[in-house]
Amino acid sequence: MGTLIVTGSSRGIGEAVARLAGARGYAVAINYSQDREGAEAVAREIGRAVAIQADVGDEHQVARMFQIAETELGRVDALVNNAGITGGFARVEALRAPDVSEMLRVNVLGTMLCSREAVRRMSSKHGGAGGAIVNISSLAARTGGSGEWVHYAASKGAVNTFTIGLAREVASEGIRVNAVAPGLIETGLHAANGAPDRPKRMAPSIPMERPGRPEEIAEAVLWLLSPAASYVTGAILEAGGGR
Repeated sequence: MGTLIVTGSSRGIGEAVARLAGARGYAVAINYSQDREGAEAVAREIGRAVAIQADVGDEHQVARMFQIAETELGRVDALVNNAGITGGFARVEALRAPDVSEMLRVNVLGTMLCSREAVRRMSSKHGGAGGAIVNISSLAARTGGSGEWVHYAASKGAVNTFTIGLAREVASEGIRVNAVAPGLIETGLHAANGAPDRPKRMAPSIPMERPGRPEEIAEAVLWLLSPAASYVTGAILEAGGGR
């Protein structure tokens, strides 16, 4: 395996992806924005890993993150764009422009900036040896997030479009680009947005009658990164229990 950068991987889905990747032989760069303690703990448990602080919406910090990862772990040949924020629960009529702007900066611009740096290193056009990018989207991009986070759903719709476009752009350059769109997943995201009971409350609306686990999403991500998915690019893989 090579070196994988997982953004926003000090907890939740990102942490699960980083841990599984480490177990399967990747050297892993654990990116975090604020949770240094959590990121360093994950890195220690993986072993061949490094925790790197960077705001994914800042191009200079993103470039620095890639440079550190390469120096510490070797050539970056895989990227998981997981870092994201919801902008909080709110109907559209109650949205605040600063909240939406910050959410789009992290979710959309951050995905684009990290992907840009990855392409510059992986593309055969730039002398690279190829690689794989997986973007973490959301089932909300299809369902719309009505009554809770239409704004967040819209940002993930942008991620889906970006995934398809970039995949076609770099397909002949040795890079595969895909996305995983999780449904309701049992993470701390719900409590952080003031709704700790949300997974339990919404479970009846899911055909499988339960929320997913971060580890289940990690399995989908690692499959898309792996040679087993060698003919898959531009795909949006939904993992939502049938919802």
